[in-house]
Amino acid sequence: MGGINFGIIGGGWRSLFFLRIAAELPERFRVGGMLVRDPDKGRALEEQWGAPTFRTVDELLAADDFAFVIVSVPWAVCPVMLHALAERDVPALAETPPAPDLPGLIDICALAQQGARIQVAEQYQFHPLHASRIRIARSGKLGTVTQAQVSICHGYHGVNLIRQLLDVGFAEATVRAHAFASPIVESPNRDGPPTAERIVGSRQVIATLDYGDKLGVYDFTGDQYFSYIRSHRMLVRGDRGEINNLDVRYLQDFRTPVEFTLRRVDTGHGGNLEGYCHKGVLAGGEWIYRNAYMPGRLTDDEIAIATCLDRMAEYADGGPGFCSAAEGAQDHYLGMAIDEAARTGLPVVAVPQPWATG
Repeated sequence: MGGINFGIIGGGWRSLFFLRIAAELPERFRVGGMLVRDPDKGRALEEQWGAPTFRTVDELLAADDFAFVIVSVPWAVCPVMLHALAERDVPALAETPPAPDLPGLIDICALAQQGARIQVAEQYQFHPLHASRIRIARSGKLGTVTQAQVSICHGYHGVNLIRQLLDVGFAEATVRAHAFASPIVESPNRDGPPTAERIVGSRQVIATLDYGDKLGVYDFTGDQYFSYIRSHRMLVRGDRGEINNLDVRYLQDFRTPVEFTLRRVDTGHGGNLEGYCHKGVLAGGEWIYRNAYMPGRLTDDEIAIATCLDRMAEYADGGPGFCSAAEGAQDHYLGMAIDEAARTGLPVVAVPQPWATG
């Protein structure tokens, strides 16, 4: 069988994304085995997805020749598994975040600095529209980007988008945050749509990440992932232009404004016979993003995760990284700073950590 052969440690909700992608694109990806501790759960996964399951790391690694192994387990367990794979010289793709707290993040980054091959599956930067916005922000059209307001995803995911758009690396930031509770009609969740109308509490966190000459604004409520009524928002500003959700404006020269709208193109609508899938994103008259996984029927999140899988295979084969342990650690570190600032009401100075010099 061809394609990228990888293993998975874990059998939870996030692991199902990798299984769905491999099932939809069998010529590109193959799940050669999974480590699932619970025998009953393992048998259920085997019956549904056809991937063999094992109970220990050594049993998993002995079963096949993997390009890399995905670690998709609870936060506290992730460092344990990353160490186990590093001891066996196996490239590891860690689910976000790679460790639950600051000492754990420092430890994992030190492990990577000592030669462990670790990347972090931070996928939001590879969503079609986000990848398009990041490309525009880095193109020079907006001039120097000084502000990014992101209301897309929680914690470290939202922070990663801010860092990608502002291109701030591991720089020191002063973090301020405020939490606000409000009522909302209960949204769908991972288990599906609500079964009855019910008013529940909705917690929103608004934070600023002040880099001195650049500002990140984080705004998120957990309902946004599944809600029918809470939308996503993004604003990116530079001295020569801005991106406001799908609208892009910039100056060709100081007297000539240019405007266009990012337009996603999905096939299979109306009389289109290319099959039902995402094709890409148009920026005016040019393709700013093309979906490499046509004609696979993948969600935007699955497209982004598939991109992580491809990038990980390149990295494991000696190519460049795409989200190092240090990058993943920085995202979670800033996410924790937001949580602390929201809890205490006091500013938190996020200083450069040991991984910043690795």
